[in-house]
Order: sequence, then C-alpha cells, then structure tokens
Amino acid sequence: MLARRWIYTGASAAALAAVLAWAFAPRPIAVETALVASGHFESAVEDDGKTRLVEHYLVSAPLAGQLARIALREGDQVAAGAVVAQLRPARAPLLDERTRRQQQARLAAAQAQVAAAGAALERAGIALRQAQHDFMRAEQLGMAGFVAASRLDRERLAAQAAQQERDGAAAQRQIALHEAEQARAALDGGTGQGGDAMFAVRAPVGGRVLRVIQASEAVVALGAPLLELGDPDRLEVVAELLTADAILARPGTPVRIDRWGGMPLDGRVRRVEPAAFTKISALGVEEQRVRVLIDLPGADARGAGLGVAYRVNVRIITSSLDQVRKVPVSAVFPLPGKSGADNTGMGVYLVRDGRAHLAPLRLGGRNDAEAWVRDGLAEGAQVIVYPPAQLRDGDRVQVREVSQAR
Repeated sequence: MLARRWIYTGASAAALAAVLAWAFAPRPIAVETALVASGHFESAVEDDGKTRLVEHYLVSAPLAGQLARIALREGDQVAAGAVVAQLRPARAPLLDERTRRQQQARLAAAQAQVAAAGAALERAGIALRQAQHDFMRAEQLGMAGFVAASRLDRERLAAQAAQQERDGAAAQRQIALHEAEQARAALDGGTGQGGDAMFAVRAPVGGRVLRVIQASEAVVALGAPLLELGDPDRLEVVAELLTADAILARPGTPVRIDRWGGMPLDGRVRRVEPAAFTKISALGVEEQRVRVLIDLPGADARGAGLGVAYRVNVRIITSSLDQVRKVPVSAVFPLPGKSGADNTGMGVYLVRDGRAHLAPLRLGGRNDAEAWVRDGLAEGAQVIVYPPAQLRDGDRVQVREVSQAR
C-alpha cells in the first residue's frame, strides 16, 4: 500500500515537471518568409510633376484702343498670321467748356503768330532784294573803277546776310504753321471722335487657343493681355525634385509617367536646371528643390489625351538590370554596430532546419519593394520578411507564409 502511494506520488511529480517544462519551454516564433529569386530590378526617383507647353505665347494689345469682341474660344485652331483680334485706336478725350475755350485761344494765338511770321518773311524778302540790288550796282561801278574793292566786299557780305535773314524768317513761319496745326488738332480731337480704321492683331504662330483673357469688347491699354496660344501636341513635364534626388536625374535618363488617369507614358530627362530654390513642404519643412524638365513624345501624349497643366507622377529610372538576385526590401536590415551606408553592413535572417540564421550581405541597390543582392545569398534561399524585434540568431521559427519575390 505504501509502495503504491509512492508510485502515484512520483508519477504525479513527473507529470507536473513535464507540464511545467512544456509551459516554460521557448516557443517557435511565427514568421513570414520569401524566397530569393532572380529577375528584373529597377530603382527610380519618384515624385509629382505637372505638364506644360514647351513654347507658350501670350498675345497682347500692340496699342491702346477699343477691342472688338473676340470670337475665338478655348481649343480653337489658329494658323500663323491669322487675325485673332481687332482694335480700333483710342478716341481723344472730350473737352469741357473751359478747356475748349483755352484751346480756341491757343489756336487764335498760333494763327496770329503765323501772320506775324509771314510779315517778317515779307520784310526779309524786301531787305534781301535791296541788298542784292546794291551789290549788283556796286559790282558794275567796281568794274568801271569808280568803287573800291573794300566797298564791293561789304555789299557782297550784306547780300549774303540778307539771304540768311530771309531763310530764318521762312523757318519761323513754318514753325508757326506747325504750332497752329497742333492747336487745331487738339481742338478738333476734343469732340471724342476717332478713326474708324481697325487694327488687326495676328497670331505669331500656329496652334490652339489655350485661354481667352479678354473676350468681351472693352477699352484696353497698351500691352494688355488678350489671349494665350500654344501647341498642346508639344508638351513637357516639369518635376520639382529634392537636390539629392536631382543628382541622379541626368539628361537622357528614361522616365515613366503614370497616375494621371491614362496609360503610362515614356519620356526622357532633357534638362536639370542649374539653380535650386527653397520650398516649404506640407509639413512646414524647408526643402531645397530643383526643377527637372522631361520630354514627352507628342504622338503618345496626343493619343492618350494628356493636356496642359495635368498633374502626373514621374518615375526617373536610375538603374535597370535583368537577371539579378533580389529579396523583399522588408527582409533587409542594418547589422548591429554597422553604419549601413552605401548598402554595406546589411543583413537578413535565413531559415534553415526550422531556425533563424543571421546572414550578412552586400546590396547593389534598393527600391520601395525590392533589394538587389550582390553577395551573401543564393537563389532559392528562404529569408524572413518583417523580422520580429525579439528574433535572434539561432531562434526556432515557425513559417506561416512563404511568398515569392517578384
């Protein structure tokens, strides 16, 4: 009886010890894994962009005047040299009674000056004829020897001086005539009448009307904008990239344009502007950005329906490789004590025999979804994605899901 009791007690203790050992034993950590695969790898700089015309023309009023109503509408096709607007020259302002009487008095004074200048011209003409007559008589007497040579010289100079006086009087009369004409024009213009001739404003280039700024009839000033012209088949995309990303966008780099409402389009970087500028982000952070201009094939854009000032997403392809080993970027992490700069000092957890094994590796590049593995992993290896924080080298793991790298 006593022996049986000891047997039951020992068995109960052993079972309790087994239960406690099982309860406190470390459990395998549930993880998700992916397989290292070979395929196409692409890294890109991605940001928002906006389409705009390569060449944009603003047609403005070449003179001040009355603009006739513009019949053109947005989207209309115009040829180079076609009339796009018509202007009637500005009318003279109306004169009040006081100003009108002043102009009448100014005209009367100008007419009196014309009469005075005419009288002065007549006197100068008489003096000229007298001087010429005296010179001719002195010349005849000089030939007969009755007049000294000095007197003959004085008569000649007097005739020349009289000629100059007569020319000056004629010029003064012309001045008086012009002043009278100005006074008469100022008085006649005060009636508010103007010429009926219309001045045609022509299109500098062929294209489409983008915007009619002043469609209704109105009085416009010199240089007032009337409408905008351009060729919507010649589009470009401008993207404002961070300066660190713009260094990778060299001229000729291929670009994929998407997220604008249609099929993705292909383009190429044409120019990176040399000067950056400061821009405040949506979070209130100052950023240094630079404009990158991207050429867009006109035929593709026209067929797709892309228009001016459309918002698009640009992916500037910085590298594109085929048949390289790659893993999900979520599986890669910097090793403890390593900087992780220049894609070195990185590691992943491999799954072998139900345990996690830390493996260092060297990357060739990465994008938002994948990392290109230069050294450290073989194709087909199983790596842990999103490794838990408590996971350590050698821990037991339980695979929940295996995904294939794209």
